[in-house]
Amino acid sequence: MLAALFVSRSRVEKMGKQQKRDRSNLIALTGAAALLAIAVNFAISAINNKHRKKKEIPGSNVRVNLTASQILKLAESIIKKSKQVHDAVASVPLDKVAYVNVILPLAELEAQQFPLIQSCVFPKWLSAFEDVRKASAVADRKIDAHISMCRKREDIYRVVKALTVTGDGLSTDAKNFTHFLVREFERNGVNLTLSKKEELQRLTANIDELSMQYIRNLDDDCSFLLFTDMELEGLPPEFLKSLEKSKDGKRKIILKSHQILPVLELCKVGSTRRAVAISYGRRCEANVTILEKLIQLRHKLARLLGFANYADYATDVRMAKSSSKVFEFLESLSASLNDLAYRELSMVKALKKKEEGECPFGMEDLPYYVKRVKDQQFRMNFGVIKQYFPINLVLSGIFKICQDLFGLDFKEVEGAEVWHPDVQLFSASDLSSKGLVGYFYLDLYSRVGKYAHTCVIALQNGLLNNGSRQIPVALLVSQFEKKVDGHPGLLQFPEVVNLFHEFGHVIHHICNCASFAKFSGLRLDPDFVEIPALLMENWCYENLSLRLISGFHQDITKPIKDELCKSLKKWRCSFSALKLKQEIFYCLFDQVIHSTENVDISGLFKHLYPKVMVGLPLLEGINPASCFPRTAIGYEATCYSHIWSEVFAADIFALKFHDDIFNLQTGLQFRNKVLAPGGGKDPIEMLSEFLGRDPSIQAFLDSKADTN
Repeated sequence: MLAALFVSRSRVEKMGKQQKRDRSNLIALTGAAALLAIAVNFAISAINNKHRKKKEIPGSNVRVNLTASQILKLAESIIKKSKQVHDAVASVPLDKVAYVNVILPLAELEAQQFPLIQSCVFPKWLSAFEDVRKASAVADRKIDAHISMCRKREDIYRVVKALTVTGDGLSTDAKNFTHFLVREFERNGVNLTLSKKEELQRLTANIDELSMQYIRNLDDDCSFLLFTDMELEGLPPEFLKSLEKSKDGKRKIILKSHQILPVLELCKVGSTRRAVAISYGRRCEANVTILEKLIQLRHKLARLLGFANYADYATDVRMAKSSSKVFEFLESLSASLNDLAYRELSMVKALKKKEEGECPFGMEDLPYYVKRVKDQQFRMNFGVIKQYFPINLVLSGIFKICQDLFGLDFKEVEGAEVWHPDVQLFSASDLSSKGLVGYFYLDLYSRVGKYAHTCVIALQNGLLNNGSRQIPVALLVSQFEKKVDGHPGLLQFPEVVNLFHEFGHVIHHICNCASFAKFSGLRLDPDFVEIPALLMENWCYENLSLRLISGFHQDITKPIKDELCKSLKKWRCSFSALKLKQEIFYCLFDQVIHSTENVDISGLFKHLYPKVMVGLPLLEGINPASCFPRTAIGYEATCYSHIWSEVFAADIFALKFHDDIFNLQTGLQFRNKVLAPGGGKDPIEMLSEFLGRDPSIQAFLDSKADTN
């Protein structure tokens, strides 16, 4: 999937009262000063975890360091309690349904049990003990099966549905919660006849099996190509040395992204790039048939549940609301990018003509020549840039920014019980009221047996009801190197951006004040949940904030230079139109096949690619449908969601933060109007209220055009 590879690599390249401080002082505040300014509250790099003693965390019901047997025992008690509550609700006579005997018990159950469930589940990703990880995985499967069963209980559905008829003087939030439950039941087919329920079950089982088979085919594919060193000219010696050799001395390029990307971006030999792109794009041809069957089954499932097609079923519970709205969004965005995309394509074509003569320019040439042009324009040495981002300094800078922007005060909870000596627990309090806002754990450093990716996990959901607040607890996980050759670990710039992104999720979660735990922080509309995190990425490209988070590792009083800050900002958006066009192409393909019956997949690719990619033809002999896992599982009919979130995040930053990135008043408005309501309020309504107008794509487009 060549275009998706291009998008993926391009994307990767991708803390009140003192708010009225003197701006000249702020400008002079380097990363070192930021570190000193908040050292009173926490000392990230001077913690001796080995001597920590167990300590109760007020407001947190999260349990850490459970043994394998404790996890399994807790899981059983969770299931037993859940069954008792659900049985009690199911027994309520339909003429006696009320908030206190239907909604309140279910809401309280979820609020109480979620941190206990997470206490059973998160060790499977993070525990240092294999028996604990295995017990956690078993507990996860048991709890998940129980929850899935509860969501299909017809007796519970009848009682909740009856309440929507009587109303019982429900508050707006309670009505939203009730309707959410009803919709969840109905999307599980609870309101169908017995025969249709059985059909739905068969469809779901078949869809799951086909989806997994599609992924297994990709995972099991071991195909490769052989090349001489001359045919791999341009690739770094260390990369070549890492490749397996055949008996005749040729280098083996395995058709996996970690080996394909370097070839497409760095190999000077056009015929090699083309051969690699064609072979990579025609992998697992049996997956095309699997995808065709998957689409047919998904449409049947959607119609069974009352939707015209699967795309409408998938988008109904999201901000977009309908497939037609997604098409309108993607097509408008694509058309607005045409002029800039033409200019970008002309640049790379001109460079290829200069270097290779009159050879036709193909999609396989994009990664190589885009990188060549960007290297010529910016001459960015990311190895040097990395030396300005020690982990501790970056983290202290993020804390300082969020303190100034959102009126939050972070303090490490000394003596907290954790599952590994490297793990830290922090409290977040409101700078003005001093009230506790939430907690978050940081598990940042790599170790054996740990989850390999960077993410945020909700451990306890927040809620505010009748003046009483349950405190949210989050966990940020990453795989950074703590020390290298005895020196503090340094972050690659994309890792800095990723850390900002994930900390945006942490802030979002701990600021939640929804009335129901179900609407808490990270349990939101998937079209909306990424917006605050993507918004936070902007602070990685502004001079003032970059100076806060940077400092040369051998002398942290020396932050990154302003000229390099400007270059990073321009580099971020260079060739943004072609990059976005590539992604829009796949999003449109995903939307077409999931909104239309009997689509010729191969024909659609050939027709759609040049239309979106300003005339650039699809590489002959490939069928990206065979190796496009997002359509198979996880993102079917929703591939558009990341672009959607990027556009809204850009609009927010441009209108509200661009001219003053440390404006506390604006930050507090965002915290109160956008972060606090969680999923209890319509996302478009929240954003419109904060922006003072309807959201727009224009700021997103302007940011790309201005930079270019």
